[in-house]
Amino acid sequence: MSTTLTINEQTHSLDIDPDTPLLWALRDHLQLTGTKFSCGKGLCGACTVLVDQKPTRSCITPVSTLNQAQITTIESLDPNHPIVQAWQKKDVPQCGYCQSGQILSAVSLYEQAKTADKPSDDAIKTTMTNLCRCGSYPEIKQAIDLSFATNPQEA
Repeated sequence: MSTTLTINEQTHSLDIDPDTPLLWALRDHLQLTGTKFSCGKGLCGACTVLVDQKPTRSCITPVSTLNQAQITTIESLDPNHPIVQAWQKKDVPQCGYCQSGQILSAVSLYEQAKTADKPSDDAIKTTMTNLCRCGSYPEIKQAIDLSFATNPQEA
């Protein structure tokens, strides 16, 4: 069956089962391998992409539920985005496996709050539910804080 998805502002028509998880449509059919497979149950967040700017676990999201949705993967993220710049400055990644999901979750938080003050610690904890096997949580929090800093050179 044909499924049409809008991914990174491009429309793709795929001949796949409508129950196929978005993760496998991205990786196997479109070769967008920045989105990672890990738990396969939506628990860890390594597979996180943005669907209409909201963090979404792609391993449990059937493509049939994405009609007219805007899907964003790590491949389309501008390297000059404040989150990416802060991630690099704080040297967040260790093994890096979870980073595409972590970064996209942080981008969602940033985009929702960029016109306001820095999000509270509680807002960060609520949004950043992705797991990191290396325990980079303090660096992730520091990078999010840095992305909201008025003068990133001082942070």
